Amino acid sequence: MSSNTWHVQPIYATVIEILREKGSMTDEDLFEALRSFYKEVGMADLTKTLMKMEVTGLITVSSLTKDRRLVQLRKK
Repeated sequence: MSSNTWHVQPIYATVIEILREKGSMTDEDLFEALRSFYKEVGMADLTKTLMKMEVTGLITVSSLTKDRRLVQLRKK
């Protein structure tokens, strides 16, 4: 039997809550914060979610170094 867990809240909504609470963060810090809510989430899942959120205008992602990105919630 599979042990998939259903979450009431989608990942992007949790990302928004984390960014509202803590402000801008690196993608690595955001990943660690997200892991406290979703144990099974991987970095690929976060990257896919961040891309969708950036395209829809919810966040901005800028490059800090080759492997680090800064994630910010857009002001409305």
